[in-house]
Amino acid sequence: MSDAASTLPGSYYQRHIFFCLNQRDNGEACCADHNAQKAFDRCKAQVKAQGLAGPGKVRVNKAGCLDRCAGGPIAVVYPEATWYTFVDEADIDEIVSSHLRDGVVVERLRTPHDVGR
Repeated sequence: MSDAASTLPGSYYQRHIFFCLNQRDNGEACCADHNAQKAFDRCKAQVKAQGLAGPGKVRVNKAGCLDRCAGGPIAVVYPEATWYTFVDEADIDEIVSSHLRDGVVVERLRTPHDVGR
């Protein structure tokens, strides 16, 4: 994992992925209704299993509402600010191996720019 992201001044992690785990009580669409916790757990386990976790590498974090509910479930990877919509474990595995490990964005899983709440 030696790309430009690893050399950004002040970067503690090379990449940081945030999963929206927000649960809405009013019946509105939310990521928690689409197995977001399961995806977060899968990503965290895969990052750890592949030796990608830790300072200078990858961090997997929970987030509250990321305000892109219509595309849910949602995750975002920084520093590239790449937004993903995923469906199953295979999608999460591809994000881990392609983007988090190799630095290659998974184009087929990108959330369209116009998708919001």
